[in-house]
Amino acid sequence: MNEKTDFLCEIGTEELPPLSLRGLSEALGLGIQAGLAKAGLPHGECKLYATPRRLAVWVKDLATRQPDRGIERRGPALAAAYDKEGKPTPQALGFARSCNVAFSQLQQLTTEKGAWLNFKSTEPGRPSTLLLPGIVTQALAELPIPKRMRWGKEKSEFVRPVQWVVMLFGEEVIDAEILGQRAGRETRGHRFHHTGSLVIPTARDYASILETQGFVLPDFALRRAKVRHLVETAAQGLNGTAVLDDSLLDEVTSLVEWPVAVTGNFEARFLTVPAEVIISTMKGKQKYFPIVDAQGALLPHFITISNIESRNPASVREGNERVIRPRLADAVFFWEKDRQQRLETRIEGLQGMLFQERLGTLHDKALRVGRLAATIASQLGSSEESASRAAMLGKCDLLTDMVGEFPELQGIIGRYCAKHDGEPDEVATALEEQYLPRFAGDALPLSPTGQALALADRLDTLVGIFGVGAPPTGDKDPFGLRRSALGALRIIIEGQLDLDLLALLAQSAEIYKDSASHHGKTAGLPIFSATHPDIVGPVYDFMMERLRAYFLEQALQADEFESVVSRRIAKPLDLSIRLRAVHDFKVLPEAVSLVAANKRIKNILRKAQGTLPTELKEHLLLEPAERLLAEQFRALAKETAPLWQTRQYREALQRLAGLRGAVDTFFNEVMVMAEDSTVRENRLILLKGVSDLFLQVADISMLVIGEH
Repeated sequence: MNEKTDFLCEIGTEELPPLSLRGLSEALGLGIQAGLAKAGLPHGECKLYATPRRLAVWVKDLATRQPDRGIERRGPALAAAYDKEGKPTPQALGFARSCNVAFSQLQQLTTEKGAWLNFKSTEPGRPSTLLLPGIVTQALAELPIPKRMRWGKEKSEFVRPVQWVVMLFGEEVIDAEILGQRAGRETRGHRFHHTGSLVIPTARDYASILETQGFVLPDFALRRAKVRHLVETAAQGLNGTAVLDDSLLDEVTSLVEWPVAVTGNFEARFLTVPAEVIISTMKGKQKYFPIVDAQGALLPHFITISNIESRNPASVREGNERVIRPRLADAVFFWEKDRQQRLETRIEGLQGMLFQERLGTLHDKALRVGRLAATIASQLGSSEESASRAAMLGKCDLLTDMVGEFPELQGIIGRYCAKHDGEPDEVATALEEQYLPRFAGDALPLSPTGQALALADRLDTLVGIFGVGAPPTGDKDPFGLRRSALGALRIIIEGQLDLDLLALLAQSAEIYKDSASHHGKTAGLPIFSATHPDIVGPVYDFMMERLRAYFLEQALQADEFESVVSRRIAKPLDLSIRLRAVHDFKVLPEAVSLVAANKRIKNILRKAQGTLPTELKEHLLLEPAERLLAEQFRALAKETAPLWQTRQYREALQRLAGLRGAVDTFFNEVMVMAEDSTVRENRLILLKGVSDLFLQVADISMLVIGEH
């Protein structure tokens, strides 16, 4: 049995980029595991470590060598292996040489298909210590590093200069050179608390030695948990709650090796600035954690995580307070200056901000979006005037100093400015909601005006960019069309908005065409001319591809989605309801037979010549089985008619499942393609009627039962 021991690899560097640290650590672990699997080296748990100055992997119970591998090669056929005198041919001798053996050591392989020369051997497994340097080097080379750097006279390249390398196999140091550094067993502790080297006897000692002697918590997850605990405890001491988010926790954890919480204060006068500005300043600029009271109001305190246990914590606190104060003072200055000018006075300034070279300025876009938003608002039972007003003011805050300093607050600043100017609440709210959702899983706009503006803005962008022939290609999506498409669909479906997407896309294209003819700014764009091929179809198809991914993430199946989207449903909300109904239908006992029958019907109708009449003739129903099917078909058509109108698709499909017996009997007892053309045609009409019943929900012939 192969022996096992632990393997440790640590790459010590200058400070690694904090936003990449976690990803680099995970990629290194996966890369090493992939290399071990390729080499046939079994192992136990793979433990990852990551701090600002190191990436490390501890592989437990790694086999000390590869298992022996059996080798078998088939050579030339026996007929070609010997000449007339029974001596080996040059071809046979060449095969022996390629196997590094004498011809006499070859064997023969005989099967039903013939006989050949054959070579069998056993290749002994190589020691892990010889394989691990190459595995680590390959894993490091494949890390997702956009731009690698060189240092000193070294030819090696990495994300940051490498200072030391540890590679241990059990107690043994692996003889290797990685990224210009000779591997050893000496690591380094905290840059300030432990300036000397630390000797690592075995892989199992790594984390404990760094923590107890080196003032380093190498485990990212444990260090992150400690940061969270320190921040929450410090906030409680200030009678508040820390504003925590995963991205800030990750980044702060990536900046420290020995976290220590430091609290600080700022003047209450700065709280006159919108809370989002102060929070953005703290989190984005300083990596501080803001604190709120029980009602969610911002308190004049913050928490920062230091990478050192200072002998004079008061000095550290005062230093952080000195840093944040001028930033908050700038925010107050920008805020007071921006409020001196009404938001509406910035509308004309949008004429100087380009949206897209061939689609005009943000002012042009605001006019288009206003028209489309008014239509949507009307359909939602909301104010067309408010939607148009929100569209014209929607991008005005981009011209404020606040958004210039805090671009991530666009929309939020617009809402504050609109409220200060006395704009209606629904207009002010819509200015912020137009950007929702900003990312997957983000909140959606809730107000009708916000929904109308968010949808109109996204649809205008989609139609426009597709119109000038610049849809996303590969991973390039400069206008964020994938995000816009999914955001629009989420707003409609999750917001339960009964909107016709195809009609809205068509109106958007018409608005572009109308704008070009009236203003001339997009005149000459053939994409929006009356003779240009339809742009609505490609945009709709693009959005449906995004919708496919959306539903697949919810455990719905691709065949279910295809069966519904093939009907080219105009309303995404309706499509969603149909899809859920098909998903439930698919698990019914009758589904297997009915799906197979619909596939058969589809094939039969595809081969039928000419256009079928619509009326089923009773006197041509000759067989009992076809009369039974016709009777049940008529009954169910009448029974399900009101269900289609009220979108009770699930209930309708459950009732249509009752056709199973009659359909099975029909195909067992009736010859569809009868010699009498009138009888044959009547039977085709009956089958088409059955198929059309199901097609009122989806094309269930596209379902794949039992295969996912």
